[in-house]
Amino acid sequence: MKWKLTRRFLGSVVTIVVIVGIVNTILLLCLLFVHIDTEEESAENFSRSFSQYVELIDDNDKPMVNEEGLEKLRNTNAWIQFLNDKGEQVAAYYTPQKLQTVYSPVEIVQMYKYKEIDAETTVFAGEAHDFSYFVGVKDRGIGRYVLSYNYVHILKYFNIILLLFLTVDIIIALVIGLLFGKRLTTPLNTLIEGIQQLRERRFKKMSIPKGVYEDVFQNMNELSVKLDQYEKERDQLDQMREEWISNVSHDMKTPLASIHGYTELMKDNATELTPQELYEFTSIINRQSVYMKDLLDDLNLTMRLRNQRLPLQFEDVDIVGFIREMTIELLNDSQFGDRQVELEANVDKAIHKVDKNLLKRAILNFLYNALVHNDENVVVKIQIDDIHLQSEFHTQITISDNGRGIPSKDLEQVFERYYRGTNTASTHGTGLGMAIARDIILAHKGKLDLTSIENKGTTITILL
Repeated sequence: MKWKLTRRFLGSVVTIVVIVGIVNTILLLCLLFVHIDTEEESAENFSRSFSQYVELIDDNDKPMVNEEGLEKLRNTNAWIQFLNDKGEQVAAYYTPQKLQTVYSPVEIVQMYKYKEIDAETTVFAGEAHDFSYFVGVKDRGIGRYVLSYNYVHILKYFNIILLLFLTVDIIIALVIGLLFGKRLTTPLNTLIEGIQQLRERRFKKMSIPKGVYEDVFQNMNELSVKLDQYEKERDQLDQMREEWISNVSHDMKTPLASIHGYTELMKDNATELTPQELYEFTSIINRQSVYMKDLLDDLNLTMRLRNQRLPLQFEDVDIVGFIREMTIELLNDSQFGDRQVELEANVDKAIHKVDKNLLKRAILNFLYNALVHNDENVVVKIQIDDIHLQSEFHTQITISDNGRGIPSKDLEQVFERYYRGTNTASTHGTGLGMAIARDIILAHKGKLDLTSIENKGTTITILL
């Protein structure tokens, strides 16, 4: 493919250069010969037709130039010399002083063929009233050359010169064509290789050459970046789907086994079960069904959060008022009405763009964990501070308790799936609460930190 493109460009360029060279040569020669012939014909015609200005004097039959002829000679910067049949001067006008007055036949020929007067004067011959005359035109731009040649030699030399010109032109055309073709085809070859890389799903940026292909390479690089992004997103979605299916399959086994077991028990002993046992069994099945629904919802939420596939509904929210309302709502719950939850806001207002529903779920999860996994006399404290001048974050939310704390060996697992700790008998929830809460904070571009000392309490710090 590379050499095919090169040959095409090379053939086109060579053809153009050869044709242009031949046409230019022919045109140059034509213009040159036409110019020479025109100049010679003009001077020659002037000399040959000058006889019309020559008249004879009656008394001695000597030639004489009339006034019009003299004017022509002056305007042409020329002179004229008349000779008789013996080569002797019989009349002259404007001739130079050193011009000879008698000529032998050989000298007449020499005078006509060569510039015998000076380098600026060309002599032409003519005839009028049985007299011969020389007309000398003083002009550097006029020249006449007498050539002696042999047709056979001329044809031979012409063929050699033509062959030489063609050879030189072809070499020049090949060199120029090769350079030009290489300059044009190199970016195309790179472009073709880039397209092949895209076809093979290898997304690599190409260096952008200057020139006519610059925009093409820029568009190719942008396309490569887009395709690479789409490929990664597709891989991420495939991985997310496989992980979700794997998690669902794994997490559903226990509740499904429980439901299946109780339904088999009820089917096999339908006539022997008491109403109390039926109520107990159906309650278990209902509880496991609700657990499966909650588990599916939580799995779906955590997968979407971790893969940034959950669109957040951001709105301006005053965090201080938001958490105050949340605390009041928590204390109004009959389950936690008599618990000790304190709120300390060291800032009047803290406006942030957040998803209210998701952020509420995260903070409530931290509060529920502090209340559920500790004794009833535990004190949970919520503190809101302004840290705008201390870091890139603006607001700090601290949730602390004086409860049992978390053993140091379990701290790294707090935000993992299904972690419930070893110091609580509670099995409420799906075990994904802390993981979901952490992912919600990270989805808000926040920062989460947890510290805990066993038998002293736990502190969770949220930075927004």
